[in-house]
Amino acid sequence: MAEARAKIFPFFWYAKEAEQAAKFYASIFPDSRVDRVTSMQSESPSGPPGSVKVVDFTLFGQPFQAMTAGPHHEFNDAVSMVVLCEDQAELDRYWNALLQGGGKPQACGWLIDRFGLRWQIVPAALEKMMQDPDSARSKRATDAMLQMVKLDIAALDKAYRS
Repeated sequence: MAEARAKIFPFFWYAKEAEQAAKFYASIFPDSRVDRVTSMQSESPSGPPGSVKVVDFTLFGQPFQAMTAGPHHEFNDAVSMVVLCEDQAELDRYWNALLQGGGKPQACGWLIDRFGLRWQIVPAALEKMMQDPDSARSKRATDAMLQMVKLDIAALDKAYRS
């Protein structure tokens, strides 16, 4: 019987280290693992046989695929991974873990990991705050968020409720 496979999933092109990136991410998030690494056996524009690797991995039960295939494309802010966090401890844990080994914090809960992938580490409650029909409350929460690097749930909540 054929293995069930998602019909749609994110795919990341790494210049190098796709397998290392997948292992790094799988070490951070629950229900995560590297499922398979396949070396391409053909000559390709990206390199000789065996140099291009496709990595199937799972994060939080969601399938992903990555490829090590040379410096043809770079990650940028147009695409990012969003991690919704239930509390400050969870947010801090993922933020700190993804910055390990050379990541760079950015504004508004964004960071760039050591492999160049962009992440947004955000409290799940922020979405509710920003969608509040009371535009003054929503604005206060948004204004507070815009002043932060790593998001602080208590400070966001205080601004929202003030």
